Amino acid sequence: MSKKDMEQSKAEVEEQTANETIETQENTASEEQMELSVEEKLQIELDKEKDKFLRLFAEFENYKRRTAKERIDNMKTANKEVMLVMLPVLDDFDRALVEIAKSEDKEVLKGVELIHGKFKNTLQQKGLELMEVIAGTTFDAEIHDAITQIPAPTEDLKGKIVDVIEKGYKLGDKVIRHPKVVVGQ
Repeated sequence: MSKKDMEQSKAEVEEQTANETIETQENTASEEQMELSVEEKLQIELDKEKDKFLRLFAEFENYKRRTAKERIDNMKTANKEVMLVMLPVLDDFDRALVEIAKSEDKEVLKGVELIHGKFKNTLQQKGLELMEVIAGTTFDAEIHDAITQIPAPTEDLKGKIVDVIEKGYKLGDKVIRHPKVVVGQ
């Protein structure tokens, strides 16, 4: 081999060594990038799972709060059906008191008043409240149930309640029977 060939082959070996070094460095860099990208992928996946967990936890907390509120509301209005059935009986007692007061039998009036008071107090202890509606107050469709409209007896009764036909009642915060009223036109 000539000197020139030896130098050329030496240069080729050095070049090949340099190329291998560069390739090794590139491979190491690409492996690090792959590792970083795998780490990044894992981090992204972890963040997604954390987010999913937090959302699920928040949803469960909302569910617990909602069911607790519903349970409390159900306890407050558990007597609603019984109260609705008893309201006509209470109305009958009110009418009976008016009729008996017209008669001269004061002993019967005392007895009916006593029973009426006891019945009314028992219903109030269970949460029943009378809705106070007075003739002359402004009609509110959210609260009152208009049976009919009549010409207003006076100018100031237009759009206001002229007469209360049937009393309204609330159980807790909920209206279980709207008062039936006559409205002036």
